[in-house]
Amino acid sequence: MQAADLPMSEHPLVTFRHLVRDDARAWHAYLDDPAVIEHTSWDLRSIDDLLPNFDGYESADPCSPVRLAVVLREGGQLVGTIGFNAVSPQHRTAEIAYDLAPAIWGQGVATAIVASLVDWGFRRLGFLRIQATVLESNSRSLRVLERCDFAREGYLRSYRQIRGRSGNFWLYARIAEAR
Repeated sequence: MQAADLPMSEHPLVTFRHLVRDDARAWHAYLDDPAVIEHTSWDLRSIDDLLPNFDGYESADPCSPVRLAVVLREGGQLVGTIGFNAVSPQHRTAEIAYDLAPAIWGQGVATAIVASLVDWGFRRLGFLRIQATVLESNSRSLRVLERCDFAREGYLRSYRQIRGRSGNFWLYARIAEAR
C-alpha cells in the first residue's frame, strides 16, 4: 500500500502514515499508561509483546490486519494507531480498532480518524461491513462509534479475556449502505 492509498485525515492536528517497527517504542510508551488500557483488551508486559503484531501488519496476505500510525501533522510524533483486524476479503468485512495517547484526548481526534478510516474502508478497500467490539466500560469509544453512525447490534458476554478476567463487550457495526 502506497502513501497515496492511505485515508485522508480531516482533523487539523493529525494525519496517517504507515505504522513501522520503529514506532513500537512510542506506541508502547502510551499503551503503558493505565488510563489508556483500562478500557481495552491490551495485555502488554513489555514492548516485546507488541512486536509480533508487526508481522501481520507487514504481510501482503489479504486477510492480514491493517494498522496505520496516527501522527501529529507538525513534528510527525506518533499519537495513536488505527486499523482493521479480523479482515475477511471473502465476506468483505473487518473489525476496526484504535488507540490514542492521552495528550490528544478530548480534541475530536478519535471521531475524525474513525470517520476517515471507515470511509476509506468502504471506498478504497471495498468493505461492506465494518464492526467494532468495545469493552462495556469504554464509554468514550462507544460515543465515538455512535457519532460515526455505527449501530449497536448486541451485547457479548464474556467475549474476551481482559488481563485474566472475562470482559463483556458491545458489538457495533456500520454497513456500506448506511453511509
